[in-house]
This record gives sequence, C-alpha cells and structure tokens, in this order.
Amino acid sequence: MQQNSPIKIILLFDISEQYGQNLMMGIVRYFKENSNALFCKVPFYYRETLGVNGIISFAKEWGAQGMIAQIKNKRDAKKIKDAGIHLITEDFHERFDGFPNITGGYFQTGQMGAEYFVNKGFKNFAFYGYKNIVWSRERSIGFESYLKERSFEVFYFNHEDDAQITDLWHYKPSALSMWLQQLPKPIAIMACDDGRGQHITEACKHTNIRIPQDVIVLGVDNDELSCNLSDPPLSSITLDTEKGGYEAGRLMESMIMGKVDKPSNVLVLPTYIVTRQSTDIAAVNDECISKALTFIHNNLDSDINVTDVLAQVAIPRRSLEKKFLQVTGSSIYKYISKLRMQKFSEHLLKTDKRISEIAYESGLNFTNNVARQFKQIHGCTPGEYRKKHLPGK
Repeated sequence: MQQNSPIKIILLFDISEQYGQNLMMGIVRYFKENSNALFCKVPFYYRETLGVNGIISFAKEWGAQGMIAQIKNKRDAKKIKDAGIHLITEDFHERFDGFPNITGGYFQTGQMGAEYFVNKGFKNFAFYGYKNIVWSRERSIGFESYLKERSFEVFYFNHEDDAQITDLWHYKPSALSMWLQQLPKPIAIMACDDGRGQHITEACKHTNIRIPQDVIVLGVDNDELSCNLSDPPLSSITLDTEKGGYEAGRLMESMIMGKVDKPSNVLVLPTYIVTRQSTDIAAVNDECISKALTFIHNNLDSDINVTDVLAQVAIPRRSLEKKFLQVTGSSIYKYISKLRMQKFSEHLLKTDKRISEIAYESGLNFTNNVARQFKQIHGCTPGEYRKKHLPGK
C-alpha cells in the first residue's frame, strides 16, 4: 500500500561491514516495494558525539517517526520510545526486553558450524569469541551443544569485553597466539564472526601454524571483503540478513501505522556455508577415509555413488563403510545425499531457477522422497524455504 506522505525513518547502525549493508538493503527494499519512506542514515559516530539526547533532538527536528538503531542500553532505548519515536533495536550487545530486536538464530549458527566440522572428520574443536555479547555467546553455546552430544570437548578463547575489537593486537604475538600453539592439532576453530576469524588466520602466521593443514577456521556473516582479505581466504556461514532487514522494514511500517500492539523480534537465520581455503581439507588420520572424503567433496557436482568412492581406495566395501561410519557418523550413501541436499538448499537461495532444475543440477532427482527428506532437515518444503529466507518472497 502506497502512502501519500512518506514515512521518515532514521537508520543508526554500523554499515562498515556486510552484515549492516545487507540489513540496510533489506529495509530499503521493503519500502521501495511496498510503501513510501524517507531515510536518514545518521553517521554511526554521532551516537558517541551527540549522545542519545542529541539524536532524539535531531530526530524530532527532522520529523522522524521511526528509528532502527544500535542502542547501547535499555535506558537510552526507553528515552527514544518516550520521545514518541518507534524503535527497533539491533542486538549488537544484548537483546532489550520490551522492545523489538533484530536478533538471530545464533544457537543454530553454532550448531551448523559444529556439524560442518564433524562432517570433515575432525576430533578437536575450539571457539573464539566474546563472553558478554549475545550473538557470540549463543553461537558458542550452540557449537558446544552439538559437539557435547557427540562426546567432544571444546576449547575456548573468550574476551571478557569488546574493547579489542578495533585494535590491531592480533597482528603481533599475543595471548591468542599462545593459545593457538597450545591447542591439539589438527583442530577446527569456529570464530564468532568473520572479523574474529581473520584474527585467527593472522595469529597463526606468527606461530607458523599452517592453515588448513594444522588448523581450519570458520567465520560467520560471509563478509566477502573480510573473508578474501584473510590469508588464506576465510570460509564463512552465510546469513539471510537482507531478509531480516526486509522484515524489519515491514515491522516498522506496521508499528508506525498502529497495526501491531506488541511487536516481536526479527530473526536473521543461518542458511549455508561458503567454503574457502581456510577449511578446504578433511582431517582424518586414516588414509583411506581421507581419500574417500576428498573424492566426495571434489566430485559432488558429478553423478558419483558409493561404487565410485570404493574405486578410490584399496579396501573391501564392508571395511570402508565401517571406518567411514566411525569417522563421520554416517554411511557413505547418506553422507553424499546429505551434502547434495546442502548444495540444493544453498542454490535455492542463490538462483531463481525452477526447483526441479536446481535439484537436477545438485545431483538429485526431485521426487516426493527428496521433498520429504528436505522437509525432515529444514522443517519446510523447498518453496517454503525460499520464502523463509529470501526478501520479498
């Protein structure tokens, strides 16, 4: 529904990284497709120089009706609300009760990272992040939960606060370097985001720790600039951030129009993992299983089956199946099927092709059985999955 007078919305959050950029694109896209809005992108440093009172004063002068912002504390959030400005907060530190938050499926993100590592045959795991930041803390909880269910231990390097987020300490020997040296190898490390993932890759250089031979590293956000600045390039979990921004735009319009009494949180969810050089290896001592895993991952685009995998190793099928199950927790057939389903899920979000066509390109024949398997994994049909994660669907 188009409005005669545009809604005025202040955007006050960090767009120096891809997460914030995608969030803003989703917000703007919603209003372009569904309504009429004017945006004021307030420089993020104004939060410090003007303070919340200065921001409120400017917002009133401009005639802002809504604000989507990173707010330091609940007290400041309440001031904005009391000024008659509808507020959606981004939980860059903690969620605020009583306010709609742009938050995330952080627990699921941690579990996705852990599953990815286990599928590569790793037995040693670590997490690097921040104790007092909700998105880092809950990702670590999800990560550890998945691994503890499988009797694995998790090593931690946690900062008590975020004071060092913008420092360059990781470019020289540090406590992080010492921690990395002491970890058992090979080890799979999940970082709370791509910035911290780059901390790991830089710190490994100081201690001559090889990536991915000794350590593999996985980040979150799939910030392409950060991931490709990393040496080696960083693998990362992709989030449906633009969809989250789109839904935040929808929620803001509903709040301003008085259509919602108790606005709920907006969830940004993990979707798939982009593999780059930092995790491009299978950590298995057994040469046969290592060969089998490498062959599967390198040839997933081809129509491979269990017989093709057997041809790569010089042991009987029963012996290979037994060893493969011990390392991955899955049969060879189920392992290949699961990877193909992951690829299918990824391409549902990366292309507008027909679902049956994407299934075929992913090595799947789109039948009722495939649709049923997909629903068992994701809790929805492929069409519903697209609608869930893509903006404007």
